[in-house]
Amino acid sequence: MTDLRIRAATPADLDSVLAFWKTSAEGTSISDDRSGVERLVDRDPEALILAEQGGELVGTVIAGFDGWRCHLYRLAVHPERRRQGIGSALLDAAEERFVRLGGRRGDAMVLTRNETAHHAWRAAGYTPEEQWRRWVKPLAD
Repeated sequence: MTDLRIRAATPADLDSVLAFWKTSAEGTSISDDRSGVERLVDRDPEALILAEQGGELVGTVIAGFDGWRCHLYRLAVHPERRRQGIGSALLDAAEERFVRLGGRRGDAMVLTRNETAHHAWRAAGYTPEEQWRRWVKPLAD
């Protein structure tokens, strides 16, 4: 894994990120479109972190910090590249970013049905907080 490169996404990466999520990420989001990801990168250019190996996109994580909380989304590793340390490298980069920005605790959005992800998040030191429930209200169609 010595050729693994971790870097922030640029606007030129967005189409490949969206295509990558279709094959490597579990579930979909209302923001999984070009304009949604563009807004993310425009607002916070370091939030979308990519992992590349041999020039190929192999992993992503969104490390969003709003000044109050550190939120993790879209931790995804290409199915053929899992269990090689890519997810750990992405989380290390995200956590380093949070600490640099003054964050004190990271939280992750993880689908209830995604048991594979549950194992990965636990291995990274994260635990579910069963007393909390996510409440949502779509603001757009």
